[in-house]
Amino acid sequence: MKNKNKKRIFLDYASVTPVDKKVVAKMEQIQKATFANPSALYREALVAKDLLLEAREKIAQKIHAQKGEIIFTSGGTESNNLSLLGVFEKYKTKKFVPHFITITTEHPAILEVFKEIERRGGEITILPVGEDGIVSLKELRESVKNNTVLVSVSYVNNEIGTIQPIHSIARAIKDFRQKNNTVFPYLHTDACQAGLYLSLDVLKLGVDLMTLDGIKMYGPRSSGILYIKSGVEIHPIVFGGGQERGLRSGTENVAGALGLSLAFEIADKMRDKESLRLSKIQDYGIDKILKTFPGATLNGGREYRLPNNINICFPGLDAEFAVISLDVAGISASYSSSCRTLKEDSSSYVVESLGKKDCSKSSLRFSFGRETKKSDIDMLITSLKKIVL
Repeated sequence: MKNKNKKRIFLDYASVTPVDKKVVAKMEQIQKATFANPSALYREALVAKDLLLEAREKIAQKIHAQKGEIIFTSGGTESNNLSLLGVFEKYKTKKFVPHFITITTEHPAILEVFKEIERRGGEITILPVGEDGIVSLKELRESVKNNTVLVSVSYVNNEIGTIQPIHSIARAIKDFRQKNNTVFPYLHTDACQAGLYLSLDVLKLGVDLMTLDGIKMYGPRSSGILYIKSGVEIHPIVFGGGQERGLRSGTENVAGALGLSLAFEIADKMRDKESLRLSKIQDYGIDKILKTFPGATLNGGREYRLPNNINICFPGLDAEFAVISLDVAGISASYSSSCRTLKEDSSSYVVESLGKKDCSKSSLRFSFGRETKKSDIDMLITSLKKIVL
């Protein structure tokens, strides 16, 4: 029987983060004081409209964008769907077949949309990655064609924490545009995992579209953003009242937007200090796990990796059973993307894409957050010894 009073250790922050207490308080304040629909014309509605604009401006400032380039959505999945399907529906014609490029390790919220694009008549290319999880710039350049309208590569992989060279990818795409005198392809990045630890400066990154999600940065549930660079035209996929520049119809979530903007502000202030703190815990964790379990290997490269991610292959381990066993021991961890647990196949296609097929069902992900301590790693290893050895 589980000890309900035992302190639990949460090591699945890559899946979801708790809502910051300051964000909760801000949202409660807004929900009590401002309940009006910002699309109406009376006084209360104008107050709500001003607050929504305030949130948009603050977020735009944080990523060096213009306020009109920020579209509020319900989260990362919707933002990805809007960006990819929006571009496809905008440019497909009977005579023109849009071509899209992504990589094998992308989140299901990208890969499943690519399948839908192909089903609707589009052309897709899914590039492999190296054993470090990083896409080859050479292969990417060679894959761009005259009908390529969009390249989508996540800033950070959600399972193995690999950081892709988005700026270099953007430069390669810019070179193609200039050489061929075209505005295509656009570059989209899913930056949901990056918000807490990496710069989101869209000018330095060179992206045309960028996805962000509140649940990955201590923000509200069902809150997200799609940055769309001025001049980039996409087609709406949700129709109604024409909110969010006509691209995302539906009454705006004012409290969610304000909460998300505050989460942005807090994350921005904590970024450098928290990244350094977690890097030390990560180094300690990787070294100690690999020393304790000689057959274990790190999935993905160590250098270009988010500071809160450790993904380890334990040969022969039943990862799904291990996650359940860790839960009984009071530790929350995962064996692949949380979205994959809804599928019957429990293997990790991300790990398999690294050329480690034997590890696809034997790998565990441990991801850290603001409450994670070095002592949590010691407790984790103590529990793993009972499961792995």
